[in-house]
Amino acid sequence: MARKAKKRRYSRSSGSDVESEMRRYKKGTAKSGRKGRGGRVKSRKQAIAIGLSKARKKGKKVPKKASKKTSKKKTTRKRTTKKTARKSSKRKSSTR
Repeated sequence: MARKAKKRRYSRSSGSDVESEMRRYKKGTAKSGRKGRGGRVKSRKQAIAIGLSKARKKGKKVPKKASKKTSKKKTTRKRTTKKTARKSSKRKSSTR
């Protein structure tokens, strides 16, 4: 009989980091980015991601970020720039 693959697990202490970050998010004091310069955290998902990131930095057991299975190709659209005709005002030189 084939062996089942183990599920990815998070440590309990990493859960407490996420929990504390969620408290800060609900209170409205959670900030994103380096030293909070990215602004206020606006979504629950963002708060969870910040909590997991902090747990990783502390060295706690957190599974690696899940990679996207399907990558969408970005289509680049060429921009057409409109050139406005500038009226050149020629000054008439007056003879003195």
